[in-house]
Amino acid sequence: MSRRGAPKNPKNCHERALGLLAVRPRSRRELERRLLGARFDPGEVEDVLIRLERVGLVDDEAFARQFAEHRFGFRKEGSRAVAQGLRAAGIGSSLVEAVSRQAPEDDEERAADLARSRVSRLHGVSPEKAFVRLSSMLMRRGYGPEVARSAARKALEIPVGDD
Repeated sequence: MSRRGAPKNPKNCHERALGLLAVRPRSRRELERRLLGARFDPGEVEDVLIRLERVGLVDDEAFARQFAEHRFGFRKEGSRAVAQGLRAAGIGSSLVEAVSRQAPEDDEERAADLARSRVSRLHGVSPEKAFVRLSSMLMRRGYGPEVARSAARKALEIPVGDD
């Protein structure tokens, strides 16, 4: 048992870890946080994490690549948002940088694709409001202000200098 009281869940630490991994892939740090939050003994958590790493169920590099692939591809997020998400999952800076550099296309292309896919939702909105909405959405997705404004301009067919 734990020095901090009984676990909230009657499952043992290994079962709990497997259950969390069954829901979705997780980084080592995410899994560690969840298990410690469930009041499992830190030593037991460390042992379970080592066992799971040995059998390949916990692999931060594979997790980071899969995470980035999903975020870059399906969600069309910018490099900043992907890097922030990886850091929040407990991935180290060097791996975050390596994975971010392997994006399938650059931020400008991804932002332009996303902007073009969203522009049809803005029919009937004034060009000024459409520009603000589109560029704001792109910035929330992790694109820099210049990239977001440029992609919004192109998608809305606004000449440069009219924003």
